[in-house]
Amino acid sequence: MNSAADIVRRVVYALDKSQWLPAHDIEAAQSRQLSQLVLHSERYSPHFRNRIQKAALNQTDLRRPGALAKLPILSRRELQGAKDIFCTAVPQSHLPLAQTQTSGSTGEPVVVKRTFINNIDWLAVTMREHLWHRRDFSGRFCAIRANILALTKMDSWGPPASLLEKTGAALGIPISTPIGEQLDIISAFRPNVLLVYPNILSAFVQEIQTGAAVRPELRQILSIGETLSPELRDRTVATLGVDLADMYSSQEAGIIALQCPQSGLYHVMAENLIVEVVDDDGRQVGEGETGRVVVTDLHNYATPLIRYDIGDFAQTGPRCPCRRGLPTLRRILGRERNLVLMPDGSRHWPMVGFHRYRQIAPIIQYQIVQIDGERMEVRLVCERKLSEAEEEALCAQIRKSLGHSFAMSFRYFDDEIPKNSNGKFEEFVSLVC
Repeated sequence: MNSAADIVRRVVYALDKSQWLPAHDIEAAQSRQLSQLVLHSERYSPHFRNRIQKAALNQTDLRRPGALAKLPILSRRELQGAKDIFCTAVPQSHLPLAQTQTSGSTGEPVVVKRTFINNIDWLAVTMREHLWHRRDFSGRFCAIRANILALTKMDSWGPPASLLEKTGAALGIPISTPIGEQLDIISAFRPNVLLVYPNILSAFVQEIQTGAAVRPELRQILSIGETLSPELRDRTVATLGVDLADMYSSQEAGIIALQCPQSGLYHVMAENLIVEVVDDDGRQVGEGETGRVVVTDLHNYATPLIRYDIGDFAQTGPRCPCRRGLPTLRRILGRERNLVLMPDGSRHWPMVGFHRYRQIAPIIQYQIVQIDGERMEVRLVCERKLSEAEEEALCAQIRKSLGHSFAMSFRYFDDEIPKNSNGKFEEFVSLVC
């Protein structure tokens, strides 16, 4: 039986070859993969079978060029309520399955089953990103992420780098750690590469601009998880004097695009995904235009994410001068979140415990708004108005996650929580400057 390292190594090698194929060859490979995925999904997913029947399509139709655009888009709301979307059978080679739950940028919690192949894709593309940016694996790596629950020191970077290379030490910092304390920990560890969310990075830059020290060993920052604005990129490079790379991903679909080390454009991971940027009518927008990001995961044989609207906006890009055949996005415009202000004046990532909300009450969509240093407004779209006991349980969950007994008030909306003035939705909004 092949080891995980052997499998990842082979996939990384294949990705190194496929990225240089002409665009039409990459599209032809996508079409073949899509045909197989649709055949499987039509057979084993009742929800997907119903989708294509309602659209008066069949598996043969979807083999034709451009036919995918005839399939109605799968919204987060539809995915959230589709209990029969999961495939009743999955190829043995795609097992075992794992389950991920996410609220993405819309505050609408969804559950997706992902396969062993999806995990291999994630590892291989992560390794591709390391190799594109020529990272020195002997250096020290520091990560600040939401899934790190305690300060963790490791002898290696962990998968995938440690599967294929001998690496230096690594450190994991919980995202809820106060910003000043995070900077102290980073300074003591002296990393060469720092992985961080843009909002945390913005707070770092602000602290450093007001006198906090930055270690000279830091050579590159990798931003993930939310939008990296051009303004923050410029401030970071000017303040820290280091390279900055960005990665666009989602829990449901994996790594969607990587930033090109030559041009700065975002290359879509077209070996694994079909990414469309569409207008309000579901039609592909032109080069340089902005639209909604719609993803088809070509390798998920457990949950048919075919033409799935992940709730983000992006601007399409041109052919990249690096000569890779992978399509590009010029900018990612979705997913911005704010830091919560604690009563002691510290700020950290707003962990609001969304993964437990549906266990407490029939919540469809949520948003937490920090009114001031002591008050939060909980905005909800629900299948029904919550009982007093459910509101109290939800308050307890939010307070536990945030780490403080904020005062809570509730505000209900009938269908959808309004977006902000620039058309985006944030699951946590701070009104405190």
